[in-house]
Amino acid sequence: MPSDILRRLQKHKLLVMRYCFAIGLYKQGLLHDLSKYSFTEFRTGIRYYRGYKSPNGVERIKTGTSEAWLHHKGRNKHHFEYWCDYDLENVHRMIGCRMPYRYVAEMFCDRIAASKNYQGEKYTDASPYIYYEKMIGTPLIHEKTREELEFLLRLLRDKGERRPYPTFEKEIKRRRKEKDFFLIHGKFCIFLRKVFLSEKNQRKK
Repeated sequence: MPSDILRRLQKHKLLVMRYCFAIGLYKQGLLHDLSKYSFTEFRTGIRYYRGYKSPNGVERIKTGTSEAWLHHKGRNKHHFEYWCDYDLENVHRMIGCRMPYRYVAEMFCDRIAASKNYQGEKYTDASPYIYYEKMIGTPLIHEKTREELEFLLRLLRDKGERRPYPTFEKEIKRRRKEKDFFLIHGKFCIFLRKVFLSEKNQRKK
């Protein structure tokens, strides 16, 4: 069973990495979901593994809460739950804060990879949107974040997987230029991009 969990984790990470690399998010692609290898999260993965659904959900049903999920969402910025805080106008209410666009992009990549991982051959381009529909209307997602994520999920659902990536590249370039909710990841990422493009050009030849 631990080997099955490791294979599933690796498959998910590689998928997210591929999608993140395709849009220039090299650092996020490399660091995605590393906390899943921690004792708190991996233990839950072993104890509540089912193969067709998240062990965090099973743990929540069995115990009333998921320690693994609480651990995970507090360390991974691509989850909108990471960005929840108290409403300044009502301290008894939690709301979602706006997510930087690079994490919205990673969240989108994560949702595709997770849907493919759990659904296998049953996966369609509509799967991530169908899963997301359960959350429509929640105050835990900031209005702007919701708008950005829903646009991408609908584009995937209606136009197919290849269509969102040119949109990403255009939007990322704009935000980098305007310094709008997107940060460049430094010389290392520029180096990785050169390597990636070089390999891509060699394959074409």
